[in-house]
Amino acid sequence: MPDRAVVLKKLDVVRWVALADFLLLLVLLYASVIADSDSAVSILGPIHGIGFLVQLYLVAVGAGEKLWGWWFLGAVVITGGPLGALLGDLKIRRDLAAA
Repeated sequence: MPDRAVVLKKLDVVRWVALADFLLLLVLLYASVIADSDSAVSILGPIHGIGFLVQLYLVAVGAGEKLWGWWFLGAVVITGGPLGALLGDLKIRRDLAAA
């Protein structure tokens, strides 16, 4: 079983990246749907994509280090990023608290 402090530290990084990416996604959706700003979308879209790739990397590294299961990476991929990362973070934290 990995050290609880290490798991929580890595989860904190995943959580902050996911929250930042989620907020960026909200701004991106606003720019796309409400403001109809193609220039903002062309700038913010790739930044959101980089955030998604960073989340994938962080979660894959944690799974490779056996801090959590590979299901976490699957959740991030299936949900498109922030939602899966935040839900996975919540599940792992609850499991740690129960242990």
